[in-house]
Amino acid sequence: MRFVPYNMNLKDFSRELRSHSTLSEVLLWKHLKGRQMRGYLFLRQKPLARFIADFYCQKLQLVIEVDGASHNDAEAIGYDIERDAVLKENNLFTLRIKDNDVKTKIDSVLKAIEYYIDDFENKTKTT
Repeated sequence: MRFVPYNMNLKDFSRELRSHSTLSEVLLWKHLKGRQMRGYLFLRQKPLARFIADFYCQKLQLVIEVDGASHNDAEAIGYDIERDAVLKENNLFTLRIKDNDVKTKIDSVLKAIEYYIDDFENKTKTT
């Protein structure tokens, strides 16, 4: 497991984001907190590199981003591509989940996370 350095200036902002979570973040956090997702520790609003991840599990090398409508314009799409590339350089995988899917299809969202976990665990068993 590798430590991903981050910009210390993001620490206060990440704390602020934790206290102003979106509804979808709150709903998903109910299923991730306290090692409820197969015993894995997830953190929320975690600074990584020069970004803040909505959710992060170091052991799984997984970043989960809940994308609302603000991620649909060209500038935001470019930013997300850059962010995903930087995180990938740090051996992290970004799972992007639509805000509305968390609100209306939480079971499918949780299955997608479990699918990633299954795939990760299978890969680590063979190496």
